Amino acid sequence: MITHENYSLKTYNTFGIEAKAKRFISVETEAEVIDFVLNSPFRPSLKLVLGGGSNMLLTKDIEGTVLHINLKGKQIISEDDQHAFVEVFAGENWHEFVLWAIEQDLGGIENLSLIPGNVGTAPVQNIGAYGVEIKDVISVVEAIHITTGIKRTFSNADCQFGYRESVFKNDEKGNFIITRVILKLTKKPHKLSTHYGAIKEELDGLGITNPNIKDVSNAVIAIRQSKLPDPKEIGNSGSFFKNPILPAAQVESLQKSFPKLPVYPAQTGFNKVAAGWLIEQAGWKGFRRGDAGIHEKQALVLVNYGNAKGAELISLANEVIASVKAKFGIELSPEVNII
Repeated sequence: MITHENYSLKTYNTFGIEAKAKRFISVETEAEVIDFVLNSPFRPSLKLVLGGGSNMLLTKDIEGTVLHINLKGKQIISEDDQHAFVEVFAGENWHEFVLWAIEQDLGGIENLSLIPGNVGTAPVQNIGAYGVEIKDVISVVEAIHITTGIKRTFSNADCQFGYRESVFKNDEKGNFIITRVILKLTKKPHKLSTHYGAIKEELDGLGITNPNIKDVSNAVIAIRQSKLPDPKEIGNSGSFFKNPILPAAQVESLQKSFPKLPVYPAQTGFNKVAAGWLIEQAGWKGFRRGDAGIHEKQALVLVNYGNAKGAELISLANEVIASVKAKFGIELSPEVNII
């Protein structure tokens, strides 16, 4: 367990926002997590459990304790002819884990390549891209209760997954520290998902007619790199807003006025519409005010060009929300956590 006082979080959030934690504690084992919960004098001052910092916007200094989850490790724990169950700890980088799984010829998460962040926060957000969500492959999530130190195993059903939602963002918000995830990944033959977005177009452009999981991953990486900024070069948290899910009747009415509105299937009676298209049509794509802006290639992404403050970015986000509401009658919701 490593402790720092008045510690900069600039390199611990992908927006690159300068904010300080009054106290920063990094834990590397489940035993250290439990010890912190049960015995640390700093437990009452805990304000933030931090993973890869990829899905949050810091708007102020943290006047308390930040607990950094840095548990590492991954392994196949059981397998049969069709599937492998893989245990991966919360501090592992998500994209690096995806690449590792592909190297083992394990499928099901190749569409989730290049999503920033760590494994532990992936189920909280139910990360998803190109027609696949992590809920499709999660077997169980293991977590430690934040006050009792008791370990709990959440089944897939227990996690109550929804679109960018889970029980960890709702009923159990702030109650558990996720320490590891067990995923059920496929062995050959893999069931590829290439119909969503531009994956098939990318594969066709490469002359690949019979893709494998590595081909799909490479296609996703190429697509994301072509339109999304690298957090190492420009501070960002990927998609800042959720794609709205609306009643089918409302979407049909919108399409009469906006026939080019991108629409995707959702649950029965509802459709998902592209938030990035709404923002672009409202005139925000490429907008910049000081170091706070909207990315020039993808309007769904807010960016920090250098020294933007979190308050400046949230102010810009609120302007975007108001603008889209005025033009389309749709109220966007942030995907990132505002802290």
